[in-house]
Amino acid sequence: MGALLPVRKGLGLKSKRTALLASVCMLPVLLANKASAQFYPKRHNASATRAVSSEDRAARGPRITAIEVHGNDRIETSTVLSYMVVRPGDAFSQDDLDRSLKTLYATGLFKDVALHRSGDVLQVQVVENPIVNRIVFEGNHAAKDEDLRKVISLRPRAVFSSETTTADRQKILEIYAQKARYGADVTPQIVRLAHNRVDVVFQITEGPQTLIKKISFVGNKFFSEAQLASVVSSKETAWYRFFSSSDEYNPERLRYDAELLRRFYLANGFVDFEMINATGEMSPDRKSFYVTFTLKEGPRYRLGKLDIRSSLRHVPALSLRKYIELFPNQWYDGNAVQHNATNMEEALQGEGHPFAVVRPSIARNPEKHVVNLLFDVSEGPRMYVERLDINGNTITQDGVIRRQLPMTEGDPYTPMFKKYAKQALQDLGYFKSVSIDQSQGSAPDKVNVSANVVEKPTGEFSLGGGYSTDVGIIGNMGLKQHNLLGTGIDAGISGTMAYYERQADISVTDPFFLNRNLVAGVDLFYIDNRYQTYQNYSEGRYGITLRMGYSYTNHLSQSWNYTLTHRSIGGSWSETSWYILDQQGSSLLSQLGTTLMYDTRDRRLMPHKGYVIRAAGDFAGIGGDEKYVRGKFDAAYYLPLDDLMGNHDWTVEFKTGTGYLADWGNGRHDVIDNFYLGGSNLRGFLDGGAGPRSVGQTSSTYFPGQAIHSQEDLLGGRFIYTGSAQVNFPIPFASGMGIRGRGFVDTGSLAGVRVKNLYTNRAQDGYHYTAISGDTLTPRVSAGAGFSWQSPFGLLNIDCGIPVVRSRNDRTQLLRFGFGQQF
Repeated sequence: MGALLPVRKGLGLKSKRTALLASVCMLPVLLANKASAQFYPKRHNASATRAVSSEDRAARGPRITAIEVHGNDRIETSTVLSYMVVRPGDAFSQDDLDRSLKTLYATGLFKDVALHRSGDVLQVQVVENPIVNRIVFEGNHAAKDEDLRKVISLRPRAVFSSETTTADRQKILEIYAQKARYGADVTPQIVRLAHNRVDVVFQITEGPQTLIKKISFVGNKFFSEAQLASVVSSKETAWYRFFSSSDEYNPERLRYDAELLRRFYLANGFVDFEMINATGEMSPDRKSFYVTFTLKEGPRYRLGKLDIRSSLRHVPALSLRKYIELFPNQWYDGNAVQHNATNMEEALQGEGHPFAVVRPSIARNPEKHVVNLLFDVSEGPRMYVERLDINGNTITQDGVIRRQLPMTEGDPYTPMFKKYAKQALQDLGYFKSVSIDQSQGSAPDKVNVSANVVEKPTGEFSLGGGYSTDVGIIGNMGLKQHNLLGTGIDAGISGTMAYYERQADISVTDPFFLNRNLVAGVDLFYIDNRYQTYQNYSEGRYGITLRMGYSYTNHLSQSWNYTLTHRSIGGSWSETSWYILDQQGSSLLSQLGTTLMYDTRDRRLMPHKGYVIRAAGDFAGIGGDEKYVRGKFDAAYYLPLDDLMGNHDWTVEFKTGTGYLADWGNGRHDVIDNFYLGGSNLRGFLDGGAGPRSVGQTSSTYFPGQAIHSQEDLLGGRFIYTGSAQVNFPIPFASGMGIRGRGFVDTGSLAGVRVKNLYTNRAQDGYHYTAISGDTLTPRVSAGAGFSWQSPFGLLNIDCGIPVVRSRNDRTQLLRFGFGQQF
């Protein structure tokens, strides 16, 4: 050894530095080997290492002995701890701490959260979000506060969150987008209050409406842009659409318009029609929209061969041809085809085939532009109602709903019955919404049906006003309950006060009397008419009417009524004719009447197609002072001009009517029971202005010293007939405002003087003598035009009728209008 030391010592400075550098470089390797020795021992110790559990490894690390929460004022400490993932006794795991932090933020209760370690204690520092004191909307006029509150998530006394506020701002902008205000701006402002509370103020700048400036159609060849523009519900903005929203851009309406165009083309024979695109583009100044419909019409098809295939037992196809309402060579109409199939299906189900199904199918011939149509009649799956449930009716009794349904437990069930059930409940008018749902029953051929309804208020308090040519300025008030105590009984009281009329009425109607197909009701009424505008007397009446009606089928019904009325005539002028003076005083009318009606109209208000026939009769003389029999007949037919005009707004209606009154026994012959012609049944003539009337006396030279009653009076007559032809049409640029026009020709006549005493013989009647004119069946004719406006203030009707053929003394009325509204 002593011999070696000098050698090692004589290595020199450079060698020493080299050795030191090598040692430093080897240090990480040595440390890594040491760590490997700890975690990866020698092979003969590997099994022992694997036996060490994760809990043992965690136990060797620091553990949380306590969790302290700071900064919470309103929220309990226990609530904060409940949201955290870690608990006292857990290890300080970075993953668990991160998850706890995210969970606390996700609650929305805190504006800021911080976690840090102090020894073995976990410190949680929170900053609570404030509480919303109130929510205020400023600058909004097009949208009401309550409408905006419905869509936002923030609520008073809830925790404020900036994320929720941002989302609510976007929801408000969407509300304004639906109102075509795409330039609206919403700025949330936070007003901080004491005790960590805030007021949230949404400052709204609504901006102008972004209306549709231009609607264009690309690809249309057969129909003009004007024709297609009348089909879609979106309209170009115009000065006269200030009451309409049709010129407001709405993406949902645009999709609806695309569907309207598709239906329109299919209804006019364009089987290959395609709607390629429907777009709305905002102008650069963000003040208007340009709407473009891009479409492909394709060829127009006519109907070719019409055939029926039937697989129903005992129902040959030949026997069903009577149900085909279409004919070869007409333009194909998809709506008419489906309507024909539905009618055929309903007829078969009504004839004892409840599961009959009619499926129309078409076969195109593109070369000849012909569509062959086949009605495939078969029997659908047999399904029966196992259980029928009524849900949601908090007021209306179950029985009232059940009696409207076309089915009950054990009955056959078809989709058609489901459709009728929904329509029947909607027609009651008691519910906001109606849905008919079905579910599988206890067997494959059984179904459970649920009628789900949402009740709505059925009481009605109405105040009204307006003006009518007949009675002048009108004011009315009414109180009604259409579903009294949930029984379906309709009851009400109403009153009308006008310049020339006063009226009061109390009415009660049970639409399902004795739980049968019977409508029964009673009316108590009082009427006071002062006819001095076109008659020279006033009439008062009060009494009671009992009513009952029932339906034989969906189209045929009959009603009965009995009326007991006390009438009085008075208020005559000093020069009123003897015919009216003879009527003065009181009388009692006891009358039984009936009406038989067959109605196939598609709707009662403004019908588009179908017809209605009514035959009515009245018999007076079951006691009382009047004894007569009166018969009336009238009919109306509505012819749509869809194929000719290309839309559904054109209709031709034909009306006719006739009536006759015959006396029996020894009655009073009061003129107030006669027929009258003019006004609503003969436009261009005053109410009662056509027909028999007394001739006014111009002097008293014939009978000196005697009173001459020289006033002209309208007397009515025994026999009447009327006829009318009218065309209802849309008015260009005004349809969107609810204005419809009409042109008409009316005709009619009235004859048969019916008075208590007839003073037409000068020699015998002396100073009572009063001539009568207008007692002739020569037809009167008038022609004219008018329009109806469903305005925001009420329905306005104006007709201008010009007499074309008239009697010399007929009283005319060029302009007739009526206006009123209930609110």
